[in-house]
Parts: sequence; C-alpha cells; structure tokens
Amino acid sequence: MSLPHAILTALLEKPSSGLELTRRFDRSIGYFWSATHQQIYRELGKLEADGLIRTLPSEQPARGQKKSYEVLPAGRAELARWTAAAQEPKPHRDALLLRLRAAAVVGTAGLEADLRRHLELHERQLEEYREIERRDFPPGRDSPEDRLRHLVLRAGIDLETFWTQWLRHALEEFPELPGHGPR
Repeated sequence: MSLPHAILTALLEKPSSGLELTRRFDRSIGYFWSATHQQIYRELGKLEADGLIRTLPSEQPARGQKKSYEVLPAGRAELARWTAAAQEPKPHRDALLLRLRAAAVVGTAGLEADLRRHLELHERQLEEYREIERRDFPPGRDSPEDRLRHLVLRAGIDLETFWTQWLRHALEEFPELPGHGPR
C-alpha cells in the first residue's frame, strides 16, 4: 500500500498535476519508490474516489486541461496513520546474489562482466546522489524537514557505497576461483 502514501506525500509537499507528479517521481521519490505513469494516474483516481485528495478548481475550465490535485484532511490523516504504524522490514531479494549462488553449481561464465557493469551503474548512481546532496543540502540547511529528507538521501548514498564496495570485493575474488579463465 505504499504507492498511495508516496503520492500523498508528494501532493502534501506541493499540489500537482498527474504529469508533474510523474516528473517528480522520476527526479526524487522514484529513487526509492518507483511507479509508472499509468500506476500514478490510476492511483490518483482511487485516492480521489476515496476522498483523500481532490481536483483543484480551475480558473478557466477547458476540455483536456490538466487537473491538479491537493490532499484533503482525510488524506493527511491517512498518511499520518500510515507513517506512525509499525512495519516489519522486507526481506532483501536480489537476482545478482542469487546468480552468484547459482554460479557455485553451474560456473561463472558471463558473471564477471555483469558484475563490472553493475559496479559502473552503482558508481554512477552514487555520484548522482552525492551531487544531489551537494546541491540540495549545503551546510546550514538543517530544518527538521530538510534533515528528514537528507536522511532519505543518506540511505541512498550509504546503499550505493555498500554496493560499490561489495562489488569491488566480489570482483577481487574472481581471479582466485577455480576454473576461472583469463579476463
């Protein structure tokens, strides 16, 4: 049930149209909770039908004009309820780790190159997060809201740091594996 809560969060930060929301998901929330454009539009309809958001009145109604949405008191209450509720951590599932386990029984063909590709992707993501941190969280920007947003970004930075370190370690192991051919 987290997509509706991600949308409520984004709309409380700034009332937006569906298109603006999808762009904001692509630029920020999507780093840790992704959704397709269709999922966002479908969820907007459900949230409106449930009385959690409403379409903002338009100054000049026109056919095909984009609708902007805002959160109603019931939506804020639902988000507060969900935020305060206890949740169990989700088990981590990662196909790359499963593929390494499988390589123990079928061999490592092709895996080293993919580990290198993953390392490049995680290095790029880490640099992107660090750039966001430099841009959006300069020294002295420490309101409670900024501190919470920075914590979310720090989680991304720490996860990408973990993956880059772990992938480097994994790649160091490959030359030592029995049957591993030249690179």
